[in-house]
Amino acid sequence: MKVLLLTNEYPPHNYGGAGVHVEYLSRELAKLMPVEVRCFGDQNSTAGNLTVRGFELDASDWYCPKPLRSTLGAVRRCTDFNAAGIDAQIVHCHTWYSHWGGILAQKNYAVPLVITVHSLEPLRPWKREQLGGGYDFTVWLEKTALEMADAVIAVSNETRADIERLFEVQPERLHVIYNGIDLDEYRRISSDNALRKFGVDPARPFLLFVGRITRQKGIIHLVRAIEFMDKNFQVVLCAGAPDTPEIAQEMQGAVERAQTLREGVIWIDEMLDKPSVIQFYSHAAVFCCPSIYEPFGIINLEAMACETAVVASAVGGIKEVVVNGETGFLVPLEQMKESPFEPLEPEKFARDLAEKVNVLMRDHALRERFGKAGRARAEKKFSWCAIAQQTQRLYKKLLAAKR
Repeated sequence: MKVLLLTNEYPPHNYGGAGVHVEYLSRELAKLMPVEVRCFGDQNSTAGNLTVRGFELDASDWYCPKPLRSTLGAVRRCTDFNAAGIDAQIVHCHTWYSHWGGILAQKNYAVPLVITVHSLEPLRPWKREQLGGGYDFTVWLEKTALEMADAVIAVSNETRADIERLFEVQPERLHVIYNGIDLDEYRRISSDNALRKFGVDPARPFLLFVGRITRQKGIIHLVRAIEFMDKNFQVVLCAGAPDTPEIAQEMQGAVERAQTLREGVIWIDEMLDKPSVIQFYSHAAVFCCPSIYEPFGIINLEAMACETAVVASAVGGIKEVVVNGETGFLVPLEQMKESPFEPLEPEKFARDLAEKVNVLMRDHALRERFGKAGRARAEKKFSWCAIAQQTQRLYKKLLAAKR
């Protein structure tokens, strides 16, 4: 049995949790079967059972509106995925960027289609800021692909419930397989050169955020919460890759205001490499994830594996990763019914985030207890080895049914 994984992101061009997922899943699956990854980029490598091939895009002669280049570029590359020929027995897609490729593979090559849901387009309406009318296309594409897939994998039970509510997916085709963590790679380390490089004082405690500048991640709400936090610790925002110029400008203004209110607010406006991020996780006193929408929240798991206490919004799959009062604090998020992707009371949410951060920052022993419990939970429930084995069993079930 050979599996073909279709994805937008793959190292060295990761920018979100889906890319991390495919990176580690492909590595673990390759210990069990031949695996080919086709992705957006210039990758070209073979190591043992794992082959990775990137597909580039020449859009130099395109005259369509700029927001549409993302969607039309995905269609072009997904077509190229198929035109290159497919000899796998299973095709497994990740994110809407690859769904057109999965649809073509299922129909043209008569292979079972598996889709892992990392997020859902109807629950990310702010993507219209980035994609324009292309957002309507991604919503249609995702719905079409999920409802025709042979198997749909949700990364959390909350995500499964969202799929059941929004799409017509037969229950027997819907499965839950969590994201995972490489426990050898993500662990507390002592080196701190990355912190010093960016002006962070390792001798002083700091609050950490890691993620993209996007509505989904709630970064603006965290920055606004800074004014309600105690002033005896640093705040480090590792935040880059803004979705739009508008949210980049909004972030700039919010950070500048926070910096006028207190010292020690450090904004690293780039996506750091993995070794540097692990250093920041390892030395942070507290990690904060203020997401408005989060199907799983792999960044919380990364922080927990590095023995760092977490403060996170109580949304989506985060509630299945972070245990309130044991590995961190969960902050309730009441959302507007007419616009359920923003807090009903933004200032209250900011104050609630700050309150939990302050509690942990004032209690070193509690931070240590939460950190050790987080590491233990990561080891017990989220190993990539177990996740790859669950995925392989699903593949075998699909092939047996096809016979």
